[in-house]
Amino acid sequence: MPTPSAAAGDDGSAPPAPTILVVDDERNIRRTLDLVLRGEGYQVLVAPDAEQAVLMLEGGECRVDLAILDVNLPGMSGLDLLTTLRADAATREVPVIVISGSAGREDAAQAIRRGADDFFEKPLNRERVLVSVANALEARRLARDLAALSATTPSRYEMVGQSAVMRALFAAIEGVAPSRAGILITGETGTGKELVSRAIHRLSARAQGPFVKINCAALPPHLIDDELFGHERGAFTGAEGRKIGLFEHAHGGTILLDEIGEMDASAQAKVLRVFDVGEVRRAGSTRALRIDVRVLAATNRDLRAAAKSGRFREDLYFRLAVIPLHCPPLRERTEDIRALADAFLAAFCRENGFREKTFDPLTYAALERRAFPGNVRELKNLVERAAILAGDVLTADLLPDDPDADPFDDEAIPPTVRPRPAVTPDGPHRPTLLEVRERAEREYMLEVLASVDWNVSQAARVLGIERTNLNKRIRRFGIARPG
Repeated sequence: MPTPSAAAGDDGSAPPAPTILVVDDERNIRRTLDLVLRGEGYQVLVAPDAEQAVLMLEGGECRVDLAILDVNLPGMSGLDLLTTLRADAATREVPVIVISGSAGREDAAQAIRRGADDFFEKPLNRERVLVSVANALEARRLARDLAALSATTPSRYEMVGQSAVMRALFAAIEGVAPSRAGILITGETGTGKELVSRAIHRLSARAQGPFVKINCAALPPHLIDDELFGHERGAFTGAEGRKIGLFEHAHGGTILLDEIGEMDASAQAKVLRVFDVGEVRRAGSTRALRIDVRVLAATNRDLRAAAKSGRFREDLYFRLAVIPLHCPPLRERTEDIRALADAFLAAFCRENGFREKTFDPLTYAALERRAFPGNVRELKNLVERAAILAGDVLTADLLPDDPDADPFDDEAIPPTVRPRPAVTPDGPHRPTLLEVRERAEREYMLEVLASVDWNVSQAARVLGIERTNLNKRIRRFGIARPG
């Protein structure tokens, strides 16, 4: 795939010199540009016509950073070649400079409309050529930096937490990020494995390169291989054009193989080849492409057990798990729930244009008692749901019932409203959590309504809920004004 050269390597070595393709049917022009550009340290490839240039690019052996095209070429014209380059995803972003010996304004306008970065006439001026080349390469570098910055921006929320397990995780991330070793990130669903991988990328020497993620569980097994490694035109029925795989897109950066335990054996073998020799091969191609990619993997399964049982390649497992990192479940870091809930609520209100909202203190306690089998993702969804229903204050009654809660948990009942056990003919009876909650809520609503002379709007403001919400509760609890 013709792509711009990578930035400096992880070992601090200088990046390779940009490669420039010169396409001109005049031998002297090709020779002059070759000498001038090589004299400035560039690598140069030359072609006498558009057809040979296309063959060179389709071969995949060269990575072209910029092309200089003559308008008047035998066969396919330079403008048609420019259109071909812009139509192919593999060369769409390559800067192109168009030159001509007999150009008019229409040629120049056509070149710019078709995506040329610059246009000038022959005879060529050495300084003009070098300035144009430098500007086009710099513009492309800035565009790549912007794309890399967008790719490495955290998806929605940064990792939040001051618990001991999270402080240990943060320290581990900082320690392993600068290395080139494979990292296996484990943890239950919703614990933030992708955020950990993005943090590793941002703290590594590859931070300016792309971050590419693929969810192996979201693709049928027969498509994973094609997504990762791509294919050539005609590789199979329906392959009408070249497809660049995600490993090539991640060249110079990081790739995350999420839910890697779902990857089939064929794709596993090719990923192992990336580790061993740093090469990928598109389906239908006989040429291997050199790439420089750091591989991170994430899973919520026991990959070691899968490797031992033969359901996952053991050699790939050991390559991936050079450094294992574990994301703790939310039940092991309940002291972080308040900070997480505050962050989710503030972000949700900001993104949806809501006025600032807060939590009632009892709501924090209710959240900390929940089991959260879906971990941080479940907490986020729950907070957003409550924020939609709430007024200025999120109260505990807006939370859905916890199916995993213990109905006889004394800690679930505030001491000020905890009733004494009722006595029945069958002996003492402990009310359920729902019964206690509804009894306390009804009594408090009656108290507030009486204090404001049964003005429902004013009572709703005191209770921190919407007026329609209060009316629903009044009907639900059968509350009626005395007299």
